[in-house]
Amino acid sequence: MDFEKENSAGYLVNHMARLFAKELQQRIAPLGIVVGQFPVLLELWLKDGVTQKDLLAKIDVEQATLANTLNRMERDGLIKRTKSPADARAQLIWLTEKATALRNRAYEAAQTVNADALQILNEAERTQFMNSMRLVINSMRSV
Repeated sequence: MDFEKENSAGYLVNHMARLFAKELQQRIAPLGIVVGQFPVLLELWLKDGVTQKDLLAKIDVEQATLANTLNRMERDGLIKRTKSPADARAQLIWLTEKATALRNRAYEAAQTVNADALQILNEAERTQFMNSMRLVINSMRSV
């Protein structure tokens, strides 16, 4: 059985994701954040004060990866953790003022990367591309 990477959805998606990540990293580095922190920040900018378990359910990374990312974010002054009043074993994760202040510039960086990458597609193609990705993601999450 031959494997042709150029006909592999997994290979192509991974390759594209690395290119997106590389470009995003260049744009957010001046903000003092790294691309691995970006999904956590995106979730916390939407809803602050969540548990690590809540974040895991949203961003689909390994628990150890998220734990390391959160430790680095706390060290860098982007988040703080408090004990959950509802569950003594859990901690709530909160954005610091520093992280909150980065939101608009980080969103702008991500929007620029997206616009640059997708400029080759017309509006209908962009819509179809985004819808197709959402379908695949939802399908893979339900497996």
